[in-house]
Amino acid sequence: MMKSFFKNIGPGPLVAAAFIGPGTVTVCTLAGVNFGYALLWAMLLSVVATIVLQEMAARLGVVAQKGLAEVIREEIGNPILKRFAMFLIISAIVVGNAAYEAGNISGGAIGMETIFGNSSFNIGGFNLKMMPLIIGTVAFIFLYIGNYKVLERFLVSLVILMSFAFLVTAIITKPNLLGIAKGLFIPQFPEKGILTIIGLIGTTVVPYNLFLHASLAKTKWKSKEDLGFARKDTIIAVILGGVVSMCIIISASAVPFQDISNASDLAKGLEPLFGVNAKYFLSIGLFAAGVTSAITAPLAAAFVASGCLGWDSNLKSSRFRVVWMFILGLGVLSSTIGLKSIEIIKFAQVANGLLLPIIAYFLLWVMNKSSVLGDYKNSMIQNIIGVIIVLITIFLGGKGVLSVFNLI
Repeated sequence: MMKSFFKNIGPGPLVAAAFIGPGTVTVCTLAGVNFGYALLWAMLLSVVATIVLQEMAARLGVVAQKGLAEVIREEIGNPILKRFAMFLIISAIVVGNAAYEAGNISGGAIGMETIFGNSSFNIGGFNLKMMPLIIGTVAFIFLYIGNYKVLERFLVSLVILMSFAFLVTAIITKPNLLGIAKGLFIPQFPEKGILTIIGLIGTTVVPYNLFLHASLAKTKWKSKEDLGFARKDTIIAVILGGVVSMCIIISASAVPFQDISNASDLAKGLEPLFGVNAKYFLSIGLFAAGVTSAITAPLAAAFVASGCLGWDSNLKSSRFRVVWMFILGLGVLSSTIGLKSIEIIKFAQVANGLLLPIIAYFLLWVMNKSSVLGDYKNSMIQNIIGVIIVLITIFLGGKGVLSVFNLI
């Protein structure tokens, strides 16, 4: 039984790896530093929402044997709406992941630099950082191999490493278990905490994971009988991802001072309080979070582009490789020379803010189509929960768009 379960571990851990990137680590760090355990309930809520949406995406992939972008392209009949949907998806996922990839790579690099120090070299007058190049090379090798099983095993190993690192860090800080239980099950809305609450949910419920999950599920499983494995895989992995995020909040809450803005600061802040091991474990966790996201972001972008444009989504196809190479290359270049394209990032934030509620609604719509899923379409309970989540995503999406224009 156990051997069969491990054999069927699949996209779930990869999805968890995708949403626990340096951005999530930073948001969780700030939540813990500024509000202690008070916002753990928001992370619990986001885990529930993520499980519901990702289960739908996985079910779509297993039963329909299609990716989400592919289904959207096929099911929207109106050509104008179809073109708008394709444009929005490509803008949000492909352009967005290109804009955020530098952050993924830089986050992983910061984890290593906290332990080994900064290292750089000069070429043609440019001061180039070494760690982003190393991370970019590792990501390139595993993506170029184009073997799903190899990629899956590597990322699952990193997720286990990341989970262990952040869990040990949280244990080292000797947390208050009663305070954690209160933070998890009694919602609190501390002053100036609303944006952090939105940030915690928004960094976990992300649109590109829905595309990634459906595409990887159809790659991993070919039979409807495997749906049970797909569901267990999703639930366990997302819960694990949520626990990791909570461990970061718990670790950050142990620091008694407020001048912490990222995980690197947190690692340095924990060292004098809990010893050098706390710094090492947190830095290893940040490195693993950065590397996993640096791989899954280009992978998701390639699946999305292939689905929207009707290309072959085989990991070894030339067009598929061109997309992820572009995303990865831009991220490595930006993080190595310290380039920050603010306008592209703002555009990506607006596109993602618009995409999240639209995709959540479309996913809910397609999960009720007998022509796509037959007897595996949504139940009434799943629809009720889905509608609530769609309303949450509308709120999150609106906040994301307004924040770009400094309206909130």
